[in-house]
Amino acid sequence: MITLQSINKTFRVARRQAGFGRAVKALVSREYELVHALRDISFRINDGEMVGYIGPNGAGKSTTIKIMCGVLTPDSGSCDIDGRVPWKERVAHVREIGVVFGQRSQLWWDVPVADSFELIRDIYRVDAKLYSANLDELTALLDLGELLKTPARSLSLGQRMRCEIAASLLHSPKTLFLDEPTIGLDAVSKIAVRQFIKKRSAEHGTTVILTTHDMQDIEALTQRILLIGKGQILLDGSLEELKKRSSERRTLAVEYRGSAPELCEGMILSEEKEGRLVVVLDPDFLPVSQAIARLAAQTELLDVSVSGISAEEMVAGLYKEYRI
Repeated sequence: MITLQSINKTFRVARRQAGFGRAVKALVSREYELVHALRDISFRINDGEMVGYIGPNGAGKSTTIKIMCGVLTPDSGSCDIDGRVPWKERVAHVREIGVVFGQRSQLWWDVPVADSFELIRDIYRVDAKLYSANLDELTALLDLGELLKTPARSLSLGQRMRCEIAASLLHSPKTLFLDEPTIGLDAVSKIAVRQFIKKRSAEHGTTVILTTHDMQDIEALTQRILLIGKGQILLDGSLEELKKRSSERRTLAVEYRGSAPELCEGMILSEEKEGRLVVVLDPDFLPVSQAIARLAAQTELLDVSVSGISAEEMVAGLYKEYRI
């Protein structure tokens, strides 16, 4: 179980204006600004739970993850992960967690992936039988095969990410932190990684904390969302609850021939290009049938489609609602 209680973290950051003169002046006297990265962060995550930790850039996601990994020490507050305080019991803690950063690698660049795995096994002091069993399972599920013989520098991004995920699981961690695990991957690789993470959590009871801007990852993997903004937890709930909260909105996409129709009250423009228009509606204010009728009265409609709000639109709406 992961429990964070009233976590605060502030960074002292040097600031200066651009220019050579100001750079010279900064050598003698620097100006500093206090950045409050986390403000009274509290939440609890149960064993085996898969949680999406979302928020805009600079919201405090990575700082929270680094505290839970033991990399950073908070200014105040408590963090308990399976009975350990991460920054006080780092050696014992890292043996029980796995971490994947989409833009950083734990593989050695110029040696075959298998050699990197062997070194990771020695670092974590993984039992030979457990290591062999985990490697066989991960190789089969992630289709590593020939990749194990290939230097990391020769792998494509999708291949490297599959190897990164395998490397983070070789020591059978109870908790897995994923920071943008599918960044830059093609559609096939994304689906393969998502299916593997979901299966791993279900079969081994692994707790997964996922931070990403890809809402398809959130929809595919998590049942619960923590929304952080300006260093504060703004919302904690299930994805289904959030969808129901926004379910009254509808997206109306129309293709037309002729001049572009004018929008009436109750229609919010989402996308516009020649011959195509996408608007967001609130059916309680303007029913879909009336919206279509008003557009049809102005131009010839070739095609009409109606859908619920997408995950991206839902999250964008939350950002706007909480002004983050």
